[in-house]
Amino acid sequence: MMEEVKYSLEKLKKAFKRLDEAVKEASDELDRDGVIQRFEFTFEMFWKTVKILLEYEGYRCAGPRTCVKEAARRGFLQDAEVALDMLEDRNKTSHIYDETTAEEIFNRIKELYVEVISRNMKLFEDYLSG
Repeated sequence: MMEEVKYSLEKLKKAFKRLDEAVKEASDELDRDGVIQRFEFTFEMFWKTVKILLEYEGYRCAGPRTCVKEAARRGFLQDAEVALDMLEDRNKTSHIYDETTAEEIFNRIKELYVEVISRNMKLFEDYLSG
């Protein structure tokens, strides 16, 4: 089971690296849309890593909201409110039809979400290393 947690974290790290690169290189609307897509994928990896970590600890959670709240309660996750905002934005991204919403979400990814995911990946790594 610990191997599953490590594997999930490695997948998250790869997804995050691609997101981080895209954020740094984004220069136009097409790049922005690519960042939003990479964010969707990275957030999926993020919450599923949280879920696997909780399962390793003996707690089962159904969906991302429950997992995020429980992980925060147990100290596995910082910035739970931001993580819940990420969930909301991830849910919105498949229904973006206007430039303003896309730009707002892109800016949150760039200015906040990348840092929060990075900080929490460090927490997960620290937990796994002992």
